[in-house]
Amino acid sequence: MQRSVSIVVPVYNERENIDELVARTVAVGQQLGRPWELVLVDDGSRDGSSERLLELARQHAGLVKALLLNRNYGQHNAILCGFSHAQGDMMITLDADLQNPPEEIPRLVAAIDAGADVVGTVRLHRQDSVFRRLSSLLVNNVVRLTTGVMMSDYGCMLRAYRRRVVEAMLACRERSTFIPVLANMFAKRTAEIEVRHAERTRGESKYSLFKLVNLQFDLLTCMTTTPLRLLSYAGGAIAAAAVGFGALLLVLRIFFGAAWAGEGVFTLFALLFFFVGAQFVAMGLLGEYVGRIHADVRERPRYIVDSVGGETMGETNSGLPSSTRATGSREFR
Repeated sequence: MQRSVSIVVPVYNERENIDELVARTVAVGQQLGRPWELVLVDDGSRDGSSERLLELARQHAGLVKALLLNRNYGQHNAILCGFSHAQGDMMITLDADLQNPPEEIPRLVAAIDAGADVVGTVRLHRQDSVFRRLSSLLVNNVVRLTTGVMMSDYGCMLRAYRRRVVEAMLACRERSTFIPVLANMFAKRTAEIEVRHAERTRGESKYSLFKLVNLQFDLLTCMTTTPLRLLSYAGGAIAAAAVGFGALLLVLRIFFGAAWAGEGVFTLFALLFFFVGAQFVAMGLLGEYVGRIHADVRERPRYIVDSVGGETMGETNSGLPSSTRATGSREFR
């Protein structure tokens, strides 16, 4: 029996791309030769994307479902929302900007059929700015260093997941998460394939420098404790160096007199400022961890679904709660 496929797409202010995105994705889905659905999650758009998604769900009844969140919760929470409403045996994630062509989806489906639990992708001939490429290089290197999971391109959201991996991710209740890394923690077999990458022709990227920095903090604090270990090692090394430097000053003072120590006062001030800066960095990272613990303890919802449009893959008979099927419903997760 062929596995069913759910294609999950987070949408945020992509009104100019939605029609082409849905048309191309529906065409690909109809070529898969198996049950499939397209789940579009509007992440609090303000450019008319929400209304257009509901209209497209009506136009493609039985194939397209639209989930509208009441505000912007971030790309990864929007994807988790789509996962919780998707019914497929495997799930494909795709960005709405069309830089990753939907036509690559059958290759990911084939990789899952071949036995992979998670399929990542590597963008060939990236059509992004130098800044975006350098940012991705930094993020990828940090992820590999801190998690030990050796995948090449964590920034590409064209990825495939077996359902059991998705269910394991949904069972995790932390508020902040990074789906590609989290999925690899639950996967027994992973694979990577090369995919095409197109230049963005309409709209603007939603990842500013500020958001990229926030993403980096999310990676460091929600997936690993490596920064704390590195701080411990660095703190031990700095303390040992300080003891050695103090001993050196004592010896020099004995042999060369007190005047020599006075001449090095600015060096001591520089060292003092360095230690103060290191303490502030350490407190900042510790604060990140404490803040995330506080957020997880409160167990606030990751997102709120304001309304749902469309039913897919025989959903009315699937046994799902009626609140997840009726347009105009609200769901808290």
